[in-house]
Amino acid sequence: MTKIAIIGGGAAGFFAAISAKIENPDMDVRIYERTSKFLGKVKISGGGRCNVTNATFNNRLLAANYPRGEKFLKKAFEQFNAQDTVQWFESRGVALKTYPDGCIFPLSNESQSIINCFLAESRILGIQTILHRGVDAIIPLEGGFELKFKEESEFADRVIVTVGGQPKSTGFDFLSELTHTIISPQPSLFTFNMPHESIREFMGLVVEKATLRIEGQKLLGQGPLLITHWGMSGPAVLQLSAWGARILADKEYQFAILVNWLDQEKEPTLRETFAETMKVHGGKMLGNLNPFPIPARLWNFLLTKNSIDPSSRWVDIGQKNINKLVNCLLNDRYRVQGKTTFKEEFVTAGGVDLSEINPHSMESLRHPGLFFAGEVMDIDGITGGFNFQAAWTTGFIAGKHAALE
Repeated sequence: MTKIAIIGGGAAGFFAAISAKIENPDMDVRIYERTSKFLGKVKISGGGRCNVTNATFNNRLLAANYPRGEKFLKKAFEQFNAQDTVQWFESRGVALKTYPDGCIFPLSNESQSIINCFLAESRILGIQTILHRGVDAIIPLEGGFELKFKEESEFADRVIVTVGGQPKSTGFDFLSELTHTIISPQPSLFTFNMPHESIREFMGLVVEKATLRIEGQKLLGQGPLLITHWGMSGPAVLQLSAWGARILADKEYQFAILVNWLDQEKEPTLRETFAETMKVHGGKMLGNLNPFPIPARLWNFLLTKNSIDPSSRWVDIGQKNINKLVNCLLNDRYRVQGKTTFKEEFVTAGGVDLSEINPHSMESLRHPGLFFAGEVMDIDGITGGFNFQAAWTTGFIAGKHAALE
């Protein structure tokens, strides 16, 4: 009986195993997991809710959400995309809910619904799941592979590697016998530390639509922005950190950001708002009348930051202060000194070089019978369900093709 060994019991691993067994029920499919539990990252993702995918049903637009892997995934999505993910889960009794921002979660709002689905499907299909079984090396042989464990070895006809992203290059050492190029891993989704910025006093404050830029770069992050006790977080920051992962690593996480608190509003429109407010509400105090879609606390903070008395009247604001506020609302500068990563939910830029993998099958171009799926490859997406979608897609394809006779 042909044996398929799947190295890693996470999202991509289970999806690959199920795909392989459905494609060819006669194959011996086994999942080897180094730790004490399967699907650990699925369990804690999205605050325990699991953002399974995103309602971006155009493959080209879907692929555009991956700082690393866009062209590779555009081809892969032709075989399994976000719409396929929705159908896959719903056909197995997992009801899903789409939110206004496009994120799709289980209707139960519990990641356990996804885990239960995978475990049940694996039992039904007869997939062997083995915990505390870390693979220390994969050695190519004639017609298959030797899997070296701590005290013994096993043979597998085909191998699918789904160990996820690794925070350090040493996490890929077990692949050393395979001579694949490993792109050095760097954190991809992280928040910004601002130890010397007083805006941290407003932790918990949210601006629903903001746009961030790295000073000196063209990269953008857009969406909700959250002030934290260490600096800034939220989708806008996470998005920017993903696109700028390697740039920011090169800067050793010492850089400045420019915040447009009014999303993408331009200067002429903003100046019209100032003129209209002065005309209609000239007698009111600046601190009491905030004409912008930002929290009142933030508006007063920006006034004080620019040495403008909140008790002064709109009619007395003066052109100099208008200029300062226009610049501050559209290009507010903050110094970032360090990052905070999500320890268990880490996402990395880096992994197996995509130029050495066939995007139509996920098979190694160097070792026939060896496949990769998930974040072990140099693929990562922005926040919003895109990283799980890449896991489902590549897992589905790897499993299907590994199971072909």
